[in-house]
Amino acid sequence: MATVELRFSAQPEHVRTARLVAAAVARRAGVDEAVLDEVRLAVGEACTRAVGLHRSNGVTTPIRVVLTEEEKTFSIAVGDEVPGAGVAAADAAGVPGARSSAPVEDFDDADGEDEMGLAVIRGLVDDVEVSAGEDGGTIRMSWPVSSADVLS
Repeated sequence: MATVELRFSAQPEHVRTARLVAAAVARRAGVDEAVLDEVRLAVGEACTRAVGLHRSNGVTTPIRVVLTEEEKTFSIAVGDEVPGAGVAAADAAGVPGARSSAPVEDFDDADGEDEMGLAVIRGLVDDVEVSAGEDGGTIRMSWPVSSADVLS
């Protein structure tokens, strides 16, 4: 299992870099060329969401993106460090696997943006899991990889 980890400060201009890295690693992992645009868009949405959460909550720690190549799947986890953020939005957007220890009433109107971003991600990616807790939240997305030999 090969893993690439990317950390960047919560600045919107770094989202493009995360998208480019994700597409390059996905291509190398064997994700079908026809799906690479979906990977780029989904990572862009997840990173933009994390940047917005960090900035609106005054969190100065970096956004983390973990790209993992496994035998039959390629997965990306985008993590923020905003406790409990986005779970109400994930529930509203119908994202399976959404869970939190925080009560739903703790969330404010910023969840409208979360709902839209998570709905876009869910439309792009079949396998999505959103989790949030005391240490922040994570959006995990995965795609199948082709069984053909991958260029080195």
